[in-house]
Amino acid sequence: MRAPARALSKTVTMAKMPISKLPLPPSSHILTHNLTPDPRTPEPATFLHDVISKSPSIQRRARLVSPEAHFSYVNPMPLEFPYEVSPPGPQEGVYDKGEYIEKWLSDREAKVPSDDKVPLRGHVSVARNQKRQLIALSETCINDCLPLLDFGDAFDDLQPALVPSTLNNVEGTSSSAEAQRARQGLVDVLGGHVSLMSPDPSDTCSNGFAPWSLRYSGHQFGSWAGQLGDGRAITILVTPHPADPDTTYEVQLKGAGRTPFSRMADGLAVLRSSIREYLCSEAMHALGIPTTRSLALVYLPEVSVVRERLEKACVTTRVAETFIRIGNFEAVSPPSGSMFFFGGGQQAANYEALRILGEWTALIFEVARRNAKMVAAWQAYGFMHGVINTDNVSIAGLTIDYGPYAFMDVFDHQHICNHSDQEGRYAYNQQPDMIRYACHSLLNSLAPLIGAEVAQGNKAVQKGWADDVSSETISEWRASGIEVAKSEMQQIIESTYSVEYANAFRRRLALRRVNPSDTTTIVQALLEIMENQGLDFHGTFRKLAFFRPDMLKGDDTDDTTILEAFIAGLLSGTPVPERLATGKATEEWLRWLNQYATRIESERTGPEWASEADFDEARKHAALAANPRFVLRQWVLEEVIKKVEADPDNAKHVLAKVMKMACAPFEPWGREGDAPDDELSEEEREERRYCGLGPRGMLGFQCSCSS
Repeated sequence: MRAPARALSKTVTMAKMPISKLPLPPSSHILTHNLTPDPRTPEPATFLHDVISKSPSIQRRARLVSPEAHFSYVNPMPLEFPYEVSPPGPQEGVYDKGEYIEKWLSDREAKVPSDDKVPLRGHVSVARNQKRQLIALSETCINDCLPLLDFGDAFDDLQPALVPSTLNNVEGTSSSAEAQRARQGLVDVLGGHVSLMSPDPSDTCSNGFAPWSLRYSGHQFGSWAGQLGDGRAITILVTPHPADPDTTYEVQLKGAGRTPFSRMADGLAVLRSSIREYLCSEAMHALGIPTTRSLALVYLPEVSVVRERLEKACVTTRVAETFIRIGNFEAVSPPSGSMFFFGGGQQAANYEALRILGEWTALIFEVARRNAKMVAAWQAYGFMHGVINTDNVSIAGLTIDYGPYAFMDVFDHQHICNHSDQEGRYAYNQQPDMIRYACHSLLNSLAPLIGAEVAQGNKAVQKGWADDVSSETISEWRASGIEVAKSEMQQIIESTYSVEYANAFRRRLALRRVNPSDTTTIVQALLEIMENQGLDFHGTFRKLAFFRPDMLKGDDTDDTTILEAFIAGLLSGTPVPERLATGKATEEWLRWLNQYATRIESERTGPEWASEADFDEARKHAALAANPRFVLRQWVLEEVIKKVEADPDNAKHVLAKVMKMACAPFEPWGREGDAPDDELSEEEREERRYCGLGPRGMLGFQCSCSS
């Protein structure tokens, strides 16, 4: 399966290169060379020379693509929509309005090639040149995924600071012309201004290359929605990691204009939602949760976007080994008998397209295992996705499509982070069931293929396997496939989730020995205390990192004072102390801490910590390395968004600092400890504030799906 296999940590010392010169992988690793294109955009040469030049509206009109298609070639074109096409003047002598509109669109397509003779030549528009401002660039994503990328002097103007006025003024500092060209070249590509294409076969790209958007369908809030697809996402590049050529990364623009899958939408993304996805992707990675990655934000201040209010556009660049979702399989093998659509309709099943897609990507049990592991990590770190529709579930087990997400503040196992989710379908405690639902939807789509293979002695089906086969036979194969795989898939999900969930919480509590009773006697008991007392989820775990069993001895006044102070610190994690029955809460904590201390002491002389010189110190450091000091809370996101919307030139430094904190969440930001505020620098005081629970009115803040 084309999916993430492992982290790559080898140091890469090869020369840096601009994005247009990053190497392409062999054809076997390029999605468009292995799956089936939309017949309206059949291959890169036709796409560039005919579609873009003569009938570009094919890319921009919402339509049901042909049933066999997995993707459609699409050029980035971030323009306000509906398009404002100025009427022709009398001197232009236009008689065919359709031709005039096609020419208007074509002039704004990136189709004019550069003189640079590289495998992927940059193509630009003759009539579109909006202002593009790089406001964020992720160093961690570059290091992990694109270590050969030359970003020029981009970081010179993106220094991190919560208090930008304390920065040394580097704007206008001279850098080499080469560094400036590299930075501007990157901004032009990631802002959707320059399109990278190789329309004709070459030594480095045997089948040519052009950007594309994927077709997929899906269930939204449990109802069949029909065709959805990449309505504003366009993959612009795929490149191998230099440390492992078999590991390839797709580079995708989100918010770069309409595609055939945009339906009634504009294909754009607003600044606020772009900031949310940019920060959270890297924050999740830092917490060890599988996720797509974020590379950059390019702000388009001259492109307006209409949502609940008039906003400005922004293009997010995200990176992953694959962006294929469960919905890609539902598109070519939809549920039988589905008649109700939230979307714009659904094509008939195409089982040959299912075979091709299945051979390229999906091992159903591996998909189930990866997603069970992912959702266990969500639960352990209090992450709520908000919209776990089947089209938002990755076959690689990556967190994808960051919309109305949230991290848990005060623990509430029924918390709903999406204010559009009236029934709580995607509430925190429902997330494991929603991943199970998505995996069963994948099984339902793959079941005819599995059943056909069973029918012929567990041999792989061949091209044309379902041609001229009756619907009754397809139904029989589907039923057989579900019967064969359902039980094992369910067992994989349950066992993987149970193990990963317990292991994650053990890490957070610095326990190394596997004890089956930990989940109920330690973890669930702790979560119940947090919920009953209204305590901050992450803050409580961070404070428990400093607990030592000897605090409970109570042999002298000092011990008693230390324990009382520790419990008082735990109770300070409530935003409403006036509602807390302190005496009862203290008794609950004493009972739990005694049980926790007994569990800790059971490992003191065991082999799990034998290599550590100081057991208590080793445990504390292990706990601090698993429990974030900084959490990307809703109030932090809202504050950063407002600052960037009001003053992007200065607030981009705040954005960079928040990204830095999100990428190193376990560091003791703001001089964690008892140092009084007046001993801190202005920057450290802001760090400390950003690590806090935040305003009471922002606790449990719900976002909308509007982005």
